[in-house]
Order: sequence, then structure tokens, then C-alpha cells
Amino acid sequence: MNEVHSPSVPLREAAERNTPALVRFLQSLVSIPSESAQERAVVLRAAEEMRSLGFHEVKIDGFGNVLGRVGTGPVVIAMDGHLDTVGVGDRSTWRRDPYGAAVEDGVLYGRGASDQEGGFAAAVYGAAIAKELGLLDGVQLWVTGTVLEEDCDGLCWQYILREKVLQPEVVVITEPTDLGVYRGHRGRMEIEVRTQGRSAHGSAPERGDNAVSKMAAVIADIERHNAALAETADPFLGKGSVTISEIRSTSPSLCAVADSCTIHLDRRLTRGETAESAVRAIEALPGVRAAGATVTVLEYARAGYTGLVYPTRKVYPTWVLEADEPAVVAAVAAATLALGAPPRVDKWTFSTNGVATRGMFGVPTVGFGPANEVHAHTPDDQCPVEHLTRAAAVYAAFPRAYLAARLPKGPA
Repeated sequence: MNEVHSPSVPLREAAERNTPALVRFLQSLVSIPSESAQERAVVLRAAEEMRSLGFHEVKIDGFGNVLGRVGTGPVVIAMDGHLDTVGVGDRSTWRRDPYGAAVEDGVLYGRGASDQEGGFAAAVYGAAIAKELGLLDGVQLWVTGTVLEEDCDGLCWQYILREKVLQPEVVVITEPTDLGVYRGHRGRMEIEVRTQGRSAHGSAPERGDNAVSKMAAVIADIERHNAALAETADPFLGKGSVTISEIRSTSPSLCAVADSCTIHLDRRLTRGETAESAVRAIEALPGVRAAGATVTVLEYARAGYTGLVYPTRKVYPTWVLEADEPAVVAAVAAATLALGAPPRVDKWTFSTNGVATRGMFGVPTVGFGPANEVHAHTPDDQCPVEHLTRAAAVYAAFPRAYLAARLPKGPA
């Protein structure tokens, strides 16, 4: 097809024309501190931008998620980006103001630029472009700005789907993919292991039972267990993993034997592993058995900014969409059209809201986003402006690509 008449040309032109406004919008989001459970201001800013762009409907649900719609067709598509961010940490490690949203040499810097307000901002403008170019026949396209993802990934979508706020046929996760198409990731869960001891005066430790000392063997076993998980690696997702992310103890004073010790485990689950099998494996470790340690899967029950508490177990399922499923085919087609070349198809290293949409509820889910995930949660958090432009074009192209991909194929 002649490039002048290619459907990719108006997409790219519209995306480039909208880039200055898109950048300003993202700068405004980044400039608003919005850690988990503190998203009210950024949610209101997102709703304001959707309304200014002529979205047909904008609402904020009882959990605090903002949802904006363009189009009125029967096929419901959602493009999701979470609006909460992790904290800043030690500011001395930042070379720039984390909330300054500075643009330098074509890159926008600041907390949330990559993870993941950049993807959300591009989706908002992608939806506006689809509306402008008449690409929504048969579709209602929703952009969701969700909350509490960094604290409890997928909880926002547990609320949306269980409470029937929205029932999409397909979900596009806009987490950073470096402009690749991602079709899954490992699951995760949070586990505590606790050893019990008995306190005694620190001058005579032999009179007590030191819980920290008992935990030492457990820690060594967990390191060996992590290495052994390579034996069950999945060809696409890779191996499961387990790491100790926190250790704490109690004692009557700093001059006493520790009477309890607790470690927090970050367990990543590959395909074929379950929460139950992961717990059984920890319980079977020699150090755990010798110490009589308890193994507990944690619960989440924190109030969001609306005050609502929506409890869940801290188990976030593994999910994979096969490469020939319509959502993946459509994402590849939209990216190829808008970017001018086939995208890389891969997976995330980290976890996303897909643990709920696909992992818990079975809704076909695929990922595409601007920025590289290596910058997530770092003091170099960033998103290239060019990625915003290109991502907006891909999001605008996705509805038509999905309608084409979901059509039944005739005989060969």
C-alpha cells in the first residue's frame, strides 16, 4: 500500500499533533504525589482531562477508580493504567525533582513517568484520537485510571469486576513494555514465616531460646529452595522465585534474647505452581520443620482514599494469553500498523493488574505501554516523549484491530 494512503498515516499525524498536550497532561500527573491510598488529587486531574477531551462519559467508582468512555458500540474494551505510584525513598539518590516532571533531551522524568502514568496518559489521548478519526464503530472504549495497584495489584479490578462497574470483553494493560506486546507474567504471593523463642537476659543467653538463631537455618534453606526452583522453569515465563524482603524480631529489650523472629517472603509463581504448592514447599524445608516455624499467607485490608476497605488474600495468580488469541493478534496488528514494524512479543518481569483481569476472572488481557520497565521504582523513573506519541497511535488503532481479530475465520 502506498504510504500516503496507508491508514497508519492519519494515526501518526494525529498522535504527533496531540503530543504537546499529551506531554503537558503527563507532566501534571507526575507533579501530583499519588502514593497508594493517596490518589484523590491525581484521579480528579485525570477525570478533568477526559472531560476536556470530549469523552462521552466519565465517572469515579466507589473504590476511587476513574473510568472514561468514548464510543457507544456493544463491544466493550478497557485500557487500564494505575494512577498510584511508589514513594520517592531517599531523595539524595534523585538527580532531578521527583515531582518536577522535567523534559530533557526528549525524555520526561519523575516518579510515575514509567510506572505508570505515562501509559495511562497515552491511553487517554489514544482514545481521544480514536474518537477523532472515527475508529470506534461497534466499540465502547473505556480508559481506566485505577488505584492501589502498587500496594495490592489487581484489587482495583477485583472491585470493578465483582461490583459490575464495568464488564469488558478484553483489557489492555498499559504498564511499560518498551513498545512491545506482552502476553503474561508470573504470579506472586506474600508469605510470612515466624519462629518462636523464649526471652532471657542477654548476659545469659543459654537460659533462653533465641528465635533469630532458629531463623538462620530457615533463611539458608530458602536460599537453596530458590535455586532449586530452576528445575520447574516454564519455557515462556521462566522459573519461580522466592526472596526474603524483610526480617524483624521482638524481645523485651536490646539486652535480651529475641523471643520471636519473622521474615517476609516475596514468592513469584511460574506456570504450573499454585499458592498451595508454594506453601507446602516452605513448610517442608528442614529449617522450618526443626524450628517449628509457622507459615502464613498474608491478607490485605487497607482503606483506599475513599475510605473503602476491600479485603483480599495476597495471592496474585500467574496468567498467560497464547500468541494466537484475538487480544494478542490485535495488539500485534495495531502496533505493526502504528509503529511501521512488528513489535517484540514478550512478558513482564513484574506483576500487573492482569493478575485480576486474566488471572482471577479470565478476561483476555494483553499489554502494551511506553517506557522501559527497568526504570520502574528507580530514581531515574522516565518515559521518552517519542514513546508517548507512538503508544497513543497504537491505542487508537487497537479497537479496529480487535474487531478484525475476533471475527471467525473461514475455511483455509
